[in-house]
Amino acid sequence: MKIRMNRILNKINRIRILFILILILFILILILILFILILMKKLKVGITGGIGSGKTTVCHIFETLGIPVYYADDRAKALMIKEGNLKNKIRNLFGGEAYLPDGQLNRKHIADTAFHSPLLLQKLNELVHPAVFEDGNAWHEAQNDAPYTLKEAALLYESGSFAFLDQIIAVYAPKDLRIKRVILRGAGAMTREDVEARIAKQMPDEEKKERADFVIINDGLQALIPQVLRIHRTLMGL
Repeated sequence: MKIRMNRILNKINRIRILFILILILFILILILILFILILMKKLKVGITGGIGSGKTTVCHIFETLGIPVYYADDRAKALMIKEGNLKNKIRNLFGGEAYLPDGQLNRKHIADTAFHSPLLLQKLNELVHPAVFEDGNAWHEAQNDAPYTLKEAALLYESGSFAFLDQIIAVYAPKDLRIKRVILRGAGAMTREDVEARIAKQMPDEEKKERADFVIINDGLQALIPQVLRIHRTLMGL
């Protein structure tokens, strides 16, 4: 009887050990799968900076390296024209003058109205930012051959989209230089006061620099290409 009991106990122990080994093997396979998925994951990198900082110039350098760039501000303008539901909400917010007779966005009307009304600007952002977020995610997933993607946006922190990105690059330039750049590229369409008003509504440069993972100095003195190449090599290694 005792011998039979020992045999039963031994059999139970063997089954228990086998079960534990199978469980350990299952956990190791899961860890391996997760590790492979992490290696295959495309990094989402954000690039931001105040008006006139030179974000677009920096993005063009990344594009020459084969990195696709999602220009959030440009896509936002396109979505505001193409997305019927979004258009209706914008009309309700800004009135019939929000769109020109040809269906194009009346940017001057919206800019003049929104920038003088913090509440309207907030409501506009609450409409546009979610649409851009969804559009940007779909675009990112479609970039199959890219090691990482860039999302360029002036309001990366203000919109909250930074929280869904893996790394952030901030482009910095002195305020006076930024103002000169904006006035020159607009051929006088904006005055110094206009540019300063826009700068005042954006997050301070110093805060962006502190929160970013990388900072590119675009002051006209430091070369941009070496700075971009250093960041590119780092991102390729992540």
